[in-house]
Amino acid sequence: MLSFILLALLAHASPIQCKHPHPKINIIILAGQSNMAGRGGVFNDTITETLTWDGIVPPECQPNPSILRLTANLTWVEAHEPLHADIDYNKTNGVGPGMPFANTVLNKDPNFGVIGLVPCAIGGTNISQWQKGEFLYEQLVKRSQFAMQSGVYRAMLWYQGESDTENQQDAELYKDKLKRFFNDLRFDLKTPKLPIIQVLSAFYCFISSLI
Repeated sequence: MLSFILLALLAHASPIQCKHPHPKINIIILAGQSNMAGRGGVFNDTITETLTWDGIVPPECQPNPSILRLTANLTWVEAHEPLHADIDYNKTNGVGPGMPFANTVLNKDPNFGVIGLVPCAIGGTNISQWQKGEFLYEQLVKRSQFAMQSGVYRAMLWYQGESDTENQQDAELYKDKLKRFFNDLRFDLKTPKLPIIQVLSAFYCFISSLI
């Protein structure tokens, strides 16, 4: 499934041009809750009674000079795990899907160019917190628009949903809120064809699709 998504992204997701005269960075936005922010390798230290990252970086998550990340203070730096350390700063972050995704893209197409990851995920958030006008939405738009000055939008990776399965009403309203979020984001970023790669995680389902 991951290979199919990557091939679709490379083959069909034409760069969305910005006003920058020489776009260089292929921008991929990372948004959602804890699974996107990165919890791989995070464990409960029974001695200190705190959550701790074990510091292990798998081969597919290794740094690459062609992969950058946008920091909390809007600076491009070489990306490394944990990607969301200064974004989801109230939580303990570990390995997430951003680095392996970017590394896989570059392995499949060495001429893809520089990838710029824009971390925006916050653990424990529900879809209502990502609606237009809410803080997380506005931060996502602000960071994405800043990143656009340096390149072209390629896609957004969206990994969220578990927080909306705690009661029946939230689960029933999820689809409409998600569609509204996607539509508002594409409109505000002026990218109506922005590919959104969605992983919906819940207690009872797992869906992966290219929207």
